Amino acid sequence: MTGVTTNTALSPETRTPVERAAPSRRLVVDVLDVVIRSIVPVLLALGAGAILLLALGRDPITFYSNIWKGGIELTAWQDSAVRAAPLLLIAVGLVVVFRANIWNLGYNGQFLLGAALISGFGPRLVGSEPRWFALVTLTLLAGAAGAVWTLVPALLKARYETNEIITTLMMSFIGVGVANILIKGPFQDPTVNIPQTRVLPLDKMLPAIPGTRIHVGVLLALAAAVIVHFVLTRTSFGLRLQILGANPRAARHVGLNVPRLILMSFLVSGLLIGMAAAADILGTWGYVRANWNPAYGDTVIPFVFLARLNALALIPFVIFYAVLSTGGDLATQQASLPTDFLLVLVALILLFMTVIEYLGRRRALGTSYLTPGLEQALRYSRRRRKTSE
Repeated sequence: MTGVTTNTALSPETRTPVERAAPSRRLVVDVLDVVIRSIVPVLLALGAGAILLLALGRDPITFYSNIWKGGIELTAWQDSAVRAAPLLLIAVGLVVVFRANIWNLGYNGQFLLGAALISGFGPRLVGSEPRWFALVTLTLLAGAAGAVWTLVPALLKARYETNEIITTLMMSFIGVGVANILIKGPFQDPTVNIPQTRVLPLDKMLPAIPGTRIHVGVLLALAAAVIVHFVLTRTSFGLRLQILGANPRAARHVGLNVPRLILMSFLVSGLLIGMAAAADILGTWGYVRANWNPAYGDTVIPFVFLARLNALALIPFVIFYAVLSTGGDLATQQASLPTDFLLVLVALILLFMTVIEYLGRRRALGTSYLTPGLEQALRYSRRRRKTSE
């Protein structure tokens, strides 16, 4: 029977127990990797925060229980969900560019410019057009403002390979200034002394789910996370972004249109960040004051990396921070602490995330979720340290 060949290597009966157990072991290792790199930094930060509270003469159990009461109990979870909407949209927008190893750090300018535009045109539009038409138009306007504000860094990066960190920060600074000029100028409400836009009527803002305070902006943010995750993991566009992020030279070598990918990733990121402004203004505030800057992007960046640039995994992390932020208002007030203490907790999360990533790479625990640029900087610092020794 020379015509029949048997591949014993593929036969389950011929595998050793170790070989048969390999897939399950890999699964355990993968789960451990996720827990160590994503959840442990949060737990360590909360533990370090408890030690800091003790050093300040506060009871950490009472502090964290107040966070739970203010962010979860009764109907407080609805406020946390509303607060999570703009945070999630910004975080998802950052995932798109970070997947391509591109740094869009102009989120503050993109957000505030979109917020100023919809706050300025909103009262006029909702007063003359049907509610849904006005809300959709304003949301698209905010998204378009965020996308357009990324064009200069995107074109400079695509055409001349200019460092996008510098250009996005520059455009953010300009965007914040332009937003304040608009609020103090043509968009200012003449009936108040404080420079701010006119307030949108409550019945003209984003509608809420019946029986709750959760507006449709929360649903928009969740839908955006699901759609972006699908696009990045199940489409050719997502694969091309992944190739570009892993190795730009290889992306050019295989014939990918790198300038177009850079431009598209910037535009999608700016669009989502601008829509975050719409969810926040049309769903919560209804107006914008001059010099207002919530700096949402600065607070969600650590959670973007904790989620390992996964749009779906972002949802629980952003909700966690929203609960921390919402309940933290009550907790810090009861403990007679400034609200900046919550930023200390976020900074501790970032610190422990970096330490665990460093230790994980030394012990080969798994695949790093840091971008190639940060990995290269880490290797360079190691070489410098060995040389100095």
